[in-house]
Order: sequence, then C-alpha cells, then structure tokens
Amino acid sequence: MSKIQMKTPLVEMDGDEMTRIIWKMIKAHLLEPYIELKTEYYDLGLLSRDATDDQITIDAAEAVKKYGVGVKCATITPNAQRVEEYKLKRMYKSPNGTIRAILDGTVFRAPITLPCLQPSVRSWTKPITIARHAYGDIYKCTEFRVPGPGKAEITFTDEAGNELFHETVFDFKTPGVLMGMYNKDDSIQSFARACFNYALSTEQDLWFSAKDTISKKYDHTFKDIFEDIFEDEYKEKFEQAGITYFYTLIDDAVARVIRSSGGFIWACKNYDGDVMSDMVATAFGSLAMMTSVLVSPQGNYEYEAAHGTVTKHYYKHLAGEETSTNSMATLFAWTGALRKRGELDGLPELRAFADKLEKAALDAISAGFMTKDLASLADMEHITVLSTEDFIRKVKEFLDAAA
Repeated sequence: MSKIQMKTPLVEMDGDEMTRIIWKMIKAHLLEPYIELKTEYYDLGLLSRDATDDQITIDAAEAVKKYGVGVKCATITPNAQRVEEYKLKRMYKSPNGTIRAILDGTVFRAPITLPCLQPSVRSWTKPITIARHAYGDIYKCTEFRVPGPGKAEITFTDEAGNELFHETVFDFKTPGVLMGMYNKDDSIQSFARACFNYALSTEQDLWFSAKDTISKKYDHTFKDIFEDIFEDEYKEKFEQAGITYFYTLIDDAVARVIRSSGGFIWACKNYDGDVMSDMVATAFGSLAMMTSVLVSPQGNYEYEAAHGTVTKHYYKHLAGEETSTNSMATLFAWTGALRKRGELDGLPELRAFADKLEKAALDAISAGFMTKDLASLADMEHITVLSTEDFIRKVKEFLDAAA
C-alpha cells in the first residue's frame, strides 16, 4: 500500500524520558508505515535545551508560526533537583510556557472518553473542555528571594519617561519572596474570542471564572474584556445557537462544575487552567486520556500531550523492566496535528487516516486491551493489561484490520 504523501512539514518537537520513548514507538509502528512523514524536527529534550541555552525552544515556536502546525512531546521543566541530576547550566523555564508566550492564544483540553471508563464524579455524563489562557501570568513572572528587611516597590514609567504610578508592595521586616506578573489587553481579547468561537463551533455553553472580588484590577480586567466582547460581538450569535455564556467567581465555578453533568467549556486564566485541566482529566480517568491544542490568534496550532514525562516508568525502562505506560495523549497529539495539517493542505486522506488511527486506539481499549492505569478504572469483565509497546502494537492490529 502506498504511503500518504504530505505537502507541508509538521513542526516536530521531541521531549524527555518515557514520553520520548513512546514518541519513537508511535512513529515507528503507527505513523511511518502509512505516511511519508514530513517534519521539521526540534529536539526539546532537556540536554538539547541546555546545550543551546534554550534557544532551540524559541526556534521551535518560531517554526510553528512559519508552518502553522506543530506537535510536541512532553518535556521536563527542571527544578533544583533536576539541575543537579542533569548537570544543567541553569534552571530553565517551562518550554511550554516559552512556546505559549511566543504563540499566544488559548489551550483547549478535553478528556478522551469511553463508555467503559466512567468518571469518578458520578454526575458527569458529558466531557468538560478546559479553555486555558496561554499567555503571561505566573508563567512569565519576575520573582525574587528577598534576603531580609527592606521595601519592595512597583513602578510604571511610560514611553515618554513619565512615572505614572509608584506603589509600595510590602515593607519587609524578615526574609521572604516577591513576584511580579503581567498580562496584556490584546492577549486577553484573543483569549475571549477564541473561547467564544470555540463554543459556537462546538455548540456548547461557555463559563468563565476568575477572582475579581479580590483582584480588583488584574482579574477584573479579564472579566470586563470578556463581558464587553460578548455583548458587542457574540451575544446574538449565542442566542441563535441556543447556548449561553456566564461569568462566576473561580470558587463558585469549582462547586458548580462538581455538581454539573458536564458538556460545557470552562475558560480559565493561565494558572487556573493548568490546575483545573489536571483535575478534570484525572476525574474522567487519566491524565494520559486528555487532548490538548494551543490555538493562536494568527491561526497556528500546537498539539501536545497534557501530562508529564512519566519519570518513574522511564527509570524502570532504563533498568530493563517492563512498563505499561498509557500513550493515548501522545498518540492523540499526533492525530490532531496530522488532521489539522491535512485540513490546511487540502489532504482528505491525511485527515481520514487521523480519524482511523484514533478509532483504532479507542476500539482497542473498548475491546479490553489497555495499559495498567486504565485497567484499574475500566468497568469491564475481561481486560488484558499490555506493556507500553504491546499496546501500541495492538492499536496497529486494529488499524490494519480496519483498512
């Protein structure tokens, strides 16, 4: 059978540890036998980032802007222990944060659901999609360790050199910590429009939550921008579509989400979305059963696995022990990117292959073939627990059988 030919490269961003191993397995068993893969490759493994002083992460993000579609493996964000373990030059920031800051946009994360995997929140009968603002806030903050007594101040000076405000943040009497973070109106506006457009395209209600009662400037700006754009540009469209938008405080939203039946989009600021997407993913079954795509205002797309690098499994793998690591999120990152590439390049056969591959993976699990993390969650009588590579091989069997 002839392979599917691609027109434009995907930006391929390799990663770390066990997910890097899975990345190679997916390519070898599920992609390269069927597609003449055309990618622009960037190794975002921690040692490669260290060797380039993290320039390779910036280059990868710029490549996504050039080609329009990227797919990213999970990567390590080093802490002090990782700096020592890998003998790094410094403690690099999150590569996801760097890429998102360059691309801007919104991250949409939704659980991969199956009838045999029931959510741990019994009222949830439909998926919940997290829309996470992917710019600024704590991920691009400036922070300090305060050594001792002293005054922390914040000043804003305009382009003409005029000092518009000067405020004392805190008068320290003891050592402590200090952080300054920011966001931009145009990024918040892009976030709002992305959420409203996604809600219309999927015909789902949209919730947005922040904490404007405490953060009367920062969070209140988010609330006001969402409200203004909705009233001016989307209110009538939402009414025609029969869907709703509403704002509520983040703590109230959490309570509402837990009591809900699901089936809506929950828009969150950057940090809130980071936390809540993990909560939603875990409650629906597994962090490895979560799709994730960054959509930029310029129409660029970056697909990624929403989980970490599965360090414990990686050390077992290095020791020659068998692992049973769930590859679904990484697999769906590839299928999402290939489907979008096929859509943008007018290649229906590439889009159809992405659909077939996803169906093969879901059919394999539905037939009782799964990794260990899902076996403890699945409501089935006959389950076969497979190793990491054996599960990928099983998906290939289902894919070939459907051809």
